[in-house]
Amino acid sequence: MESRHPSYVTSGEFTTAHPDLLAAAKDFADDYPTDVQQPIAFTHKAHLEHHMKCANCHQGVASGPDATIPNVKLCMICHLVIATDKPEIKKVAAYQKKGEEIPWRRVYWFYQSAHVKFRHGPHIRADVDCATCHGDMKDQTVAVRKAGLDMGFCVGCHRVHKAPTDCTTCHY
Repeated sequence: MESRHPSYVTSGEFTTAHPDLLAAAKDFADDYPTDVQQPIAFTHKAHLEHHMKCANCHQGVASGPDATIPNVKLCMICHLVIATDKPEIKKVAAYQKKGEEIPWRRVYWFYQSAHVKFRHGPHIRADVDCATCHGDMKDQTVAVRKAGLDMGFCVGCHRVHKAPTDCTTCHY
């Protein structure tokens, strides 16, 4: 019997790596939310218009495994004096005052069952533009998932850029 799912589906099977049946079904169908609601209406567009770079806020993106989500202290380095009267900045300041981190929700991730060991650093060093996977952030306010980042997407890009396509390059 022919599968109705493409061969590059994230895992293609139900595993104990999922917290519940719904999560397993979403993984099986490559179903990721595209409308993640964030606690702060952060505007990438405004920050990029002021000539900030992705790595200014997503520290460690070039050297570490993740493009970290900024903590409240990092935001407040600038926003102690910049745009302090704006409602969204007041929300950020309130988190800092309470000693809490902003509960950002991830927009991009891989389900555990995919066994993906994605690292931003090698992609940055290979001059892969952030927009390749994340879309043009100059056109976005709150980040939304722009690319499916399924195996077909990744392998296609690796082939174009003559990067390794051996399974162990991305999977453990």
